[in-house]
Amino acid sequence: MCFVEVRLNMRMLIVSGIVLIFLSSVSGSAGGINEEMSLEGTGLISMNYNDFVLSSESFEIELELDSETSDNGTQVTWVTQICINTGVCYPPENNHDWVTNDESKLVGSVNVDDDASYINWRIKMNWSDGDEENFPENGFGWKVWSNCWFDGEEWGGIDESCNSEGNESKIAYYSKITSLIALLSVFTMVLWRRFQT
Repeated sequence: MCFVEVRLNMRMLIVSGIVLIFLSSVSGSAGGINEEMSLEGTGLISMNYNDFVLSSESFEIELELDSETSDNGTQVTWVTQICINTGVCYPPENNHDWVTNDESKLVGSVNVDDDASYINWRIKMNWSDGDEENFPENGFGWKVWSNCWFDGEEWGGIDESCNSEGNESKIAYYSKITSLIALLSVFTMVLWRRFQT
């Protein structure tokens, strides 16, 4: 076996390892612990929402703007991301169609997946002078867990049926499929490399 072939095989092993780690990764934070950032400097006085997300129902948020923000025509966008029990997070969505929109209060609502673990969000301000600012600047500042969640290791939530064997077997099934896809990907790469030489 020549030196170039050994290097190619080592690269394939490294790539395969990265693929396996990526496919088996799940939520990085502790399950069931809600997160929220400070509203200082955001143009918001208060933010009200439930302590948990109900699967297959709407999740509602109420924002109260300070007088300067409400008076100067600032546009507020609620950027949400829903993550489900298999460890997958959907792409973030911009929500600027408010259910209630008066001068100082905004009420928004998003539909939650029936298999949701949690919802993340941040607030985007399009200030009246044309500047745009995200709170937080990167990532998400708020997270609320569902009534029945799986964090990659254990089940939790206020729903007593959450720890059922059915839930455990469903996640085990998804994990086996993910592992099988990863192994097939590695096997395909190895075969492809052999036929290339």
